[in-house]
Amino acid sequence: MRNIPIPVDTNRLSFVCVAVPRPRLVNKDTGEVKVDKQGHTVFQVGLSAAEIDSGRVELINVNVSGDPDVAVGQVVEPVGLVGFVWEQARGGEMRWGIAYRASSIRPIAEQAAA
Repeated sequence: MRNIPIPVDTNRLSFVCVAVPRPRLVNKDTGEVKVDKQGHTVFQVGLSAAEIDSGRVELINVNVSGDPDVAVGQVVEPVGLVGFVWEQARGGEMRWGIAYRASSIRPIAEQAAA
């Protein structure tokens, strides 16, 4: 399966940080932290994504390079949000999902002040 980024239209979505940003681990046993091509630590941030019109809410984890410096409860904007479909065989079963990545995650208040 090819890893083709799928752009996410965030215009009709509202995002709230629901989990503290944490470094993404490559290996939980060794504690090895994932880094990007430039050597920056990749952080995983838990976000709630709510459709403004319908009120439907999904919880997603978004990877971002560098500490996004956001806190639980802040309304945020994931800039350049894309999804990647993944699949893997584990224990004889095929699993699949969507992994999300953003170029940055910034608080909405910070954007308004700029």
